[in-house]
Amino acid sequence: MIPTRRRARLLSAILMAATLALPARAADLLETVKARGTLRIAMEGTYPPFNFKDPKTGQLAGYDVDVAKLVASKMGLKPEFITTEWSAILAGLGAGKYDAIVSQVGINAKRQEVFDFSEPYTYSNPQLIVRKNEKASYASLADLKGKKLGVGQGSVYEQQAKAVPGIEVKSYPAAPENLQDLAVGRIDAALNDSLMVAYLLSNSKLPIKAGARVGQAERMGIPFKKDNPRFKAAVDKALQDASADGSLKQISMKWFGSDVSRPAK
Repeated sequence: MIPTRRRARLLSAILMAATLALPARAADLLETVKARGTLRIAMEGTYPPFNFKDPKTGQLAGYDVDVAKLVASKMGLKPEFITTEWSAILAGLGAGKYDAIVSQVGINAKRQEVFDFSEPYTYSNPQLIVRKNEKASYASLADLKGKKLGVGQGSVYEQQAKAVPGIEVKSYPAAPENLQDLAVGRIDAALNDSLMVAYLLSNSKLPIKAGARVGQAERMGIPFKKDNPRFKAAVDKALQDASADGSLKQISMKWFGSDVSRPAK
């Protein structure tokens, strides 16, 4: 019979060996960012009024920038911005190049298969842009069958356009090239965010105008890698607190003159 003391030591050794044999628990992203003290945030940096470089200061500015700073602050973190092309932004998140994206990323089922999202912080509608002298009336995407439609590469609008048979979809890495092609007649219309459309038209000298709003309202959220429930809870709480204290609405009013952080009534 094994003596009690020796038996206890043996049991302790077995338990320790079993513990060491278990796979290490992956740290929740919240633990990682708290330890680092910064939140690494990706955005395009070429998408006014959401995120762009201020020509006067050279610094990032826009609605998304202000929202990202606010969320990071409420999480007790310092924001660290990383700019990248839209076409590669989700792949970069998957590769761990940054912690989250704040760049008008639409929440949809396909993306939710790969990433988790915060609750929405922006609501908008898809809207067409056409030439000023356009005689045709495009009231829906179906009216563009047989026509060329410009969209942002990798955007929810690209997915919507490709879902309609008969439309020749042309994808662009950024809005300026899209609108330039529209103005010179290489495409028949462009599809973008209704909030973006108003800004583009007010700051463009191109012969283009706003077209019809088409499709359902879009919800934009903050994506990050899956299986980080504490990080998701912290980001959601930051947005909820910002909504409750009015700071999120204040940012929205600054850039759009209306509260786009809530669904339109």
